[in-house]
Amino acid sequence: MLFRFRTGLITVVLLAIPICGFLKAQDAAPAANDGLTLDQVIRRAQANEPILAAAAAERHATDLERKDARAGLLPSAAYHNQYVFTQSNHTSAATTQGGVNQSLPVFIANNAVHEYYSQGVVNETVGLAQVGAVRLADANAARAQAELEIARRGLVLTVVSLYYNLHAGIDRVVIAQRARDEANHFLDITQKRESAREAAHADVVKAQLGQQQRQRELQEANLAADRSRLELGVLLFPDPSTAFTLAPPGAPEMLPERQSIEAAARNNNPELRSALATLQAGEAEVFNARAALLPDLALNYTYGIDAPQFARHGPDGALNLGYSASATVDIPVWDWLTSERKVKEAHIRADAAKVALTAAQRRLLADLSEFYNEADVARQQLASLDATVLTARESLRLTNLRYVDGEGTVLDVVDAENTLISSENARVDGMVRYQQALAQLETLTGRL
Repeated sequence: MLFRFRTGLITVVLLAIPICGFLKAQDAAPAANDGLTLDQVIRRAQANEPILAAAAAERHATDLERKDARAGLLPSAAYHNQYVFTQSNHTSAATTQGGVNQSLPVFIANNAVHEYYSQGVVNETVGLAQVGAVRLADANAARAQAELEIARRGLVLTVVSLYYNLHAGIDRVVIAQRARDEANHFLDITQKRESAREAAHADVVKAQLGQQQRQRELQEANLAADRSRLELGVLLFPDPSTAFTLAPPGAPEMLPERQSIEAAARNNNPELRSALATLQAGEAEVFNARAALLPDLALNYTYGIDAPQFARHGPDGALNLGYSASATVDIPVWDWLTSERKVKEAHIRADAAKVALTAAQRRLLADLSEFYNEADVARQQLASLDATVLTARESLRLTNLRYVDGEGTVLDVVDAENTLISSENARVDGMVRYQQALAQLETLTGRL
């Protein structure tokens, strides 16, 4: 009975393993009916991007270095244990501890043939170099944090561009399919009119050329959409060819007020924070270089045993357990002007960091104006592009009617079709342009 129970349990476990794997695979892959939103795409890309992972690792490493630098301001403690054996020189002498005769070591630097160390040691160094190390570590940590945000925003901007380019590629495929269908319909019309002796064979030839051109354009549109899908898939899945769908992009967001954009960009700009942290690091290096010209105070406290016997008292009752303390001041006197040259080197690097900071400030002002003007112009053109598409579609409808009634030519129809295709593609490009310009502003301010 017990054997049957165990057999059934093993069977259930073995059946559950592939089911669990199947459920995990379902969780890992996007649902067939639910398209990926922009936020989901960004989160997936952030989990897979190696540059962002490297920046995050550097940020964590600099945080640990900052803790180490701050720990350098505190005393360090160690428990030192050692046994030293030295060959005897085969003589003996009375020790100062009660006149007991002991063998003398062959090395005069050693204290006894058998020597035991068991000591707790506390060291502390007081100087400006430790303070400068903390300042430098704080600046490096701040710079790593800013670089991480720069990498994150750069990735977000790349993902937004790929996301809307894929949407645009899908829209272009739809446009190309519609144009191909209309070209097939127009070819059918010209063939029927030729059969009814209402049109020349040249119209059929022209319609066939147009239909072939539309078929090639559809193939190119499909190829471009597949390329965009693979480029985005590289950031999202282990296998870039994984099939996925995107959620409808929805209506474009309104352009924020320029004053709010400028205020947010000045208060939350990682390029400025990185340049400022670089300047602070340069100033910390100047501080450290100057600290090398000043003396350091080293404090030591030792408590324990340093005796020929590993015992609290010697054979004569002398006390082996005790303590010692020392204070050492090292005053720099002459190092062939090496410290002075290091101070000059640090000043040179700090001056370069100041130039980089002012350049980052100017770049921020230029980017604000450039990105905002780009987004504003793209927004204003959206309504015009929509109106152009409606006008071109109506023009094609009327031109087709005129051709069927014998009042227009095949060239008029082809020209109207080309105009509609160009206007629809221009509207798609205009939407991508606005979304990318808006994303540049949003990443510049940290809102995205």
